[in-house]
Amino acid sequence: MHDFCFTIPYGLILIAGGIIGYVKRGSTSSLAGGAGSGLLLILAGYLSLKAFEKKKNSYFALVLETVCAAALTAVMGQRYIQTSKIMPAGIVAGLRYVSDEPDLSQSVVNFVSCILP
Repeated sequence: MHDFCFTIPYGLILIAGGIIGYVKRGSTSSLAGGAGSGLLLILAGYLSLKAFEKKKNSYFALVLETVCAAALTAVMGQRYIQTSKIMPAGIVAGLRYVSDEPDLSQSVVNFVSCILP
């Protein structure tokens, strides 16, 4: 599996989470954080996809994906430690491992494809 297969959906999930946080609680920081990081990850996934189509590597996309994922893991992991709430901090911190670990990512894809028709 290629990185853009997970980076683009991860970005979409973050944008959706930011919108949900804003709608439910009026949190502009959730909207800004979710939309900002989500858009950066979608951009990185898009750049990676375009490089893949040209049979090249996009090191800029790789660095951008890694920096975004590490920052989200650090921020949301710290928030999870402080609040012990799995939603949204634990989920976002955990998604980073699914998006960056190819074997785990493939396991999740296989599991989901067995469940969904």
